[in-house]
Amino acid sequence: MGTMSLLICLVLVALWPVAFGDIVSGVPDSAPPGFEEWISPIVVPAKPVSGDGPWASAVARARDLVSQLTLDEKINITTGAGGNLACVDGTGALPRFNFSGFCLQDSPLGVRDTDYASAFPAGINVAATWDKQLMYDRGFAMGAEHLGKGVNMIFGPMTNLGRVAAGGRNWEGFGADPYLAGVATAQTVLGIQDNNVIACVKHFYGNEQEHYRGGGSSSEQIYSSNIDDRTAHELYIWPFAEGIRAGAASIMCSYNKVNQTQNCQNSKLLNGIIKEELDFQGFIVSDAAAVRSGVDTALAGLDMHSPGFFYFGTGPYNGGASLPNEGNPDNTTYSWWGSNLITAVMNGSVPESRVDDMVTRAFAALFFTGQDLTRTPNFNYQTEDTYLNGVLVNEHVNVMENHGQLIREIGAASIVMLKNTGVLPVDVTKYRRYGIFGSDAGPNPQGPNGCADRGCDQGTLAMGWGSGTANFPYLIDPNMAITWYVYNNRPDTMIESVLDDYDYASINQVASQADICLAFVNADSGEEYITVDTNEGDRNNLTLWHSGEAVINASTSYCSNTIVVVHSVGPVLLEEWIDNPNVTAVLWAGLPGQETGNSLVDVLFGAVNPSGRLPYTLARQRGDYPADVLYESNMTTPQITYYERLMIDYRWFDAQSIVPRYEFGYGLSYTTFNYSSLSLYGQGISKRDDVNNFDARWVTDTSMAPTATYNPYLNQTYPGGPLSFSDTMYTVTFKVTNSGLRDGYEVAQLYLGFPESAMEPPKVLREFNRVWIKAEETSTVSMTLLRKDISIWDVISQSWIIPSGTFTVYIGKSSRDIQLTGSFEQ
Repeated sequence: MGTMSLLICLVLVALWPVAFGDIVSGVPDSAPPGFEEWISPIVVPAKPVSGDGPWASAVARARDLVSQLTLDEKINITTGAGGNLACVDGTGALPRFNFSGFCLQDSPLGVRDTDYASAFPAGINVAATWDKQLMYDRGFAMGAEHLGKGVNMIFGPMTNLGRVAAGGRNWEGFGADPYLAGVATAQTVLGIQDNNVIACVKHFYGNEQEHYRGGGSSSEQIYSSNIDDRTAHELYIWPFAEGIRAGAASIMCSYNKVNQTQNCQNSKLLNGIIKEELDFQGFIVSDAAAVRSGVDTALAGLDMHSPGFFYFGTGPYNGGASLPNEGNPDNTTYSWWGSNLITAVMNGSVPESRVDDMVTRAFAALFFTGQDLTRTPNFNYQTEDTYLNGVLVNEHVNVMENHGQLIREIGAASIVMLKNTGVLPVDVTKYRRYGIFGSDAGPNPQGPNGCADRGCDQGTLAMGWGSGTANFPYLIDPNMAITWYVYNNRPDTMIESVLDDYDYASINQVASQADICLAFVNADSGEEYITVDTNEGDRNNLTLWHSGEAVINASTSYCSNTIVVVHSVGPVLLEEWIDNPNVTAVLWAGLPGQETGNSLVDVLFGAVNPSGRLPYTLARQRGDYPADVLYESNMTTPQITYYERLMIDYRWFDAQSIVPRYEFGYGLSYTTFNYSSLSLYGQGISKRDDVNNFDARWVTDTSMAPTATYNPYLNQTYPGGPLSFSDTMYTVTFKVTNSGLRDGYEVAQLYLGFPESAMEPPKVLREFNRVWIKAEETSTVSMTLLRKDISIWDVISQSWIIPSGTFTVYIGKSSRDIQLTGSFEQ
């Protein structure tokens, strides 16, 4: 059965132009000249699942099931069954057990490519709420909808950090700070899995741009993210660790390389960090076609090869995108695994115990999230038709419930008011004539789902493009919502809309007669497999799309009361117009989902007091950011070295004393808040951690930790790291008074300054709390600093340590607007 497929595999490996490291021989992947320090060591063997923490029962149940399976049946669970399935991805089946296989489904903001399901606000919007409960509620609602569609696992949340402002998929994640992203990841995981659906946290890690990311043909360039050990732990691994601590049952490895080695066969990442250091008990799945070898990936710690075929864009089966003749992975001939993995087990290249562990982890995840073997999808992502080839494929199950209300609430809570000279909230009785300008105010002429995977920028922008999308069940655009609201409250008002971005004469004419104007502008991005207006996933620049600056200018030239509304995937440059006195207010609305217009109306007219805060920094010029997209490279493996280390986003601006336009954590309100009475209470620690030569902290830039079978420190017995990480070290309390006339939420933020010897950024976010305070009332806010919060990653000892010296506690309204300071000694 395996001879021909093995020959095919060997031929393909021979043709593959980039040399991969050989785990069997112990030779790591080499680096090109000038980058020799960036090499990822080999860490074997893969640590088997142990049932630690709350996983004992699920793992025991999974082991019992796996003990009854044949090798062929095990392989059916490890290998994707191609692209011709009901779900976006899925595994083979176990007919003897009436198990139809795992249904693995996008996306991080809704059930992708189906009907009667919601389009939630993007991850970046829920991050902008800075509200832990809303983060959980969004995850819970998305979990409920995937459950209702018969899905076993969501490919989400996405928790990459937005290292570069123009990164194409930044909007899917939770912003530019690991702590904020970690909280949002954990809350989303808890919400999803409380509805008995597996959450798959992605993309592990260093997947911070779309150009050269990989995932296509066998000959493409794939970049290496060169990241030192400390930066990896304190920034890019942190949100994944928090997700694992919250119980995440799956992790997705990404397309790119880290320190020269493909992530899905990087044994340091998969075996060393995820399974050893973080004691992960679930399964690691590849991104779609991110696998580039067979034996090495299995030994490196990958547990599931998705979607099962070699590459997109090659092969005999519909461009490799679907495998109609290979639905049973144990018989595949066009997969790195499948029958090739059977051959590898039979010839001793891969121990069958490694395969047993793969399958045990997969079923442990299923059982850990309260599932059994009976769930099957009731939709087909390839079509919304009821029947396909005469077979019932869509039952059109409506899973939306009342989630529109939550979507509207999150949309409003995520709006960041950047500027307000007093025009907001708009008094509907005050104005008789409105002018509304810009295509972003209105509908897509082709319909809300007229562009596949939202791969266009037509009409109002409510999500980016790519696999992280969902179909809109409806889309309330701002023009519709504003018109309806104004008409219902003052029907004698004139409202004129010019939705053509380039009809400046008409904008001028309407603006010259209007009492109040609203200019709608946007900036879009997405995944690299779709190019929109020459933007290959990543944005080409940080300016507004459709000449949005000119739309604003056309309005302000004739209308002295222009409110600008920005729907954007990430930072844009505002300098051309932000100080224009005729721009009287700016609302940063992000990507709010299906209720975008209603969410905006709630804030615009004062039903909701704005409380959104920026989850990234808005710079005055693009060059102020510490890193940028690598757009062009002639290297076989483009090298992206993270020279800025810990200094991303606001950390960089603080360290370099760069004045941003609007800082991380910034946002205005319709009321005012005052802070007072800071107190710190220490719980203490019995023994200060040893500090291993701080001067050597960056010495091992080359490594992701020593090559070893097992590092003794890393033999953790609780997922996500030691239980002591959760020890409360300090309690911080203070008072916040609403000194204005409106009730509202204040987002109090705690930043921590480490001792100088620790070589940390000037301050880092370590807690936040969105607090409801009625007008002229005071609330006492309490926050905690956990052991992990005051620790740093020590490269020498390969452990988290608490440095000695003076720590400074900053309590503020943003990363720059600090209201109270205190300190403690360690």
